[in-house]
Amino acid sequence: MNAPDSDAPPAPVLPQAPPEAPVPVRTGLPAGLRVLGLLAVALVPCALAVSELGRIHPDEVFQALEPAYWRVHGYGVLAWEWREGLRNWAVPGVLAAFLKVADGFGVTDPRVYRGVVALPQFALHAWSLWATYRFAERRAGPWGGALAVLLVGLSAPVLLFAGRTLSESFSASFLLVAMEALDRPDTGADARVRRAGLLGGMALGLAVVTRYPSALFVVAALLWLVVARRWRLLAFTCVGGAAVALGLGLLDWGTWGTPFHSLRAYVDYNLLSGKAAAAFGASPPDFYWEPLLQAVPLWAWAAVPLSLAPLLRFRALSLPLTCAAVYTAVLLATPHKEERFLYPALVVALLAAAAQLAASITALSQPGLGNGAAVLALALGFVHGRGFPSSDLRADQFRAIVRATRGDATGLLIVNEGLWGSGGFFYIGKNIPWRTCDWPRDAAFQASIRDRAFNRAVTFEGRALPELQAAGFRVVREVGRETILVRD
Repeated sequence: MNAPDSDAPPAPVLPQAPPEAPVPVRTGLPAGLRVLGLLAVALVPCALAVSELGRIHPDEVFQALEPAYWRVHGYGVLAWEWREGLRNWAVPGVLAAFLKVADGFGVTDPRVYRGVVALPQFALHAWSLWATYRFAERRAGPWGGALAVLLVGLSAPVLLFAGRTLSESFSASFLLVAMEALDRPDTGADARVRRAGLLGGMALGLAVVTRYPSALFVVAALLWLVVARRWRLLAFTCVGGAAVALGLGLLDWGTWGTPFHSLRAYVDYNLLSGKAAAAFGASPPDFYWEPLLQAVPLWAWAAVPLSLAPLLRFRALSLPLTCAAVYTAVLLATPHKEERFLYPALVVALLAAAAQLAASITALSQPGLGNGAAVLALALGFVHGRGFPSSDLRADQFRAIVRATRGDATGLLIVNEGLWGSGGFFYIGKNIPWRTCDWPRDAAFQASIRDRAFNRAVTFEGRALPELQAAGFRVVREVGRETILVRD
């Protein structure tokens, strides 16, 4: 063994750094608890819609539920849009698939199969809340993301609309998914940008398929990407949207006989011909101010100056706020106006506001102050929100119709409701004759009284009750403002 070289320099001795003390951080919720919490929030509006019934607008029944029922059972009330081809069969087709499964298991009670057709909407709403979480998490961390989900998911307008089978409800959920995807950083691997663009483009396309006026969001989003010079993301977004557009063309070709038949018919009726304003009326821009004040949660107003702050620093507004502003501006200029048209813009704007407010709350240095601010914001989400929309849900009427038509019902008379305000065959649940009327002198009332097959009646606030009893009907149940009568 050779001796060490005495001329070699000694090896340097590196100083050992003392172990660093752990820095306390506010960690996020466990993944399992986070998913369960998100699903619970998503379930609330769907459970409310199924248990409460009723409708925000007749389209909730006659543009979604009734066409689906017609496809499964071969009978039902098809609105004029379905005769003239102004609608596509995407949403009714999906609902019909779930309704067909329920029918295969022998489910005939409308309240039960209404719960079955709520499953795809529940999944879609949960997806949109996950997008809300992801959008806010990038700005406010895990706890801020969870707070944003609660702020958006438990706000009064979302609780009312998100479980309803309205085109506005479906489209708004897809828009939230699109906003989150297109908001992702346009950096890193091409695969990440490709996934974000394809998802964002497909979600924008599906938002249009479920509601054609949402094309305004597509235009605004693409222009935002151009101004932001996010070229790669823009290219993949267009590819994703084109794939959905191709699917819509094929769907219309298979159902209406011509590619994009429903889209072209819709544009002609509502924009080019002016028939929509002539048939349904026109309103001035201030029509929307009152419902807008009713719809926006109070916590969102606190986020307005925070959301506009980038303008003071000459920076662009966020994507969802830009899209909501463009859509609302066009909505104000459109002659035909309805309160429900505000909902997609409202939800997209709430996404931006909730993320901004969550970031501000989580940035507070004192945890107790932040927790108090979060609780206060959540409480303010319920204030005065039930005033939007202002129409009567008539939930007690729908529940009364379901109860009246169980058992040996062979015919139904609905007093004080027109055809488009009724629940259609979907809520009757069987192929029996039924009529609607307003007064005992109406021909529909007189014909139903003479026809002994009409052995069930539902009347609102006791209207025509003496005449019904004189014709042999007897009261069996009160459901809210509705009275159910039967005769042998």
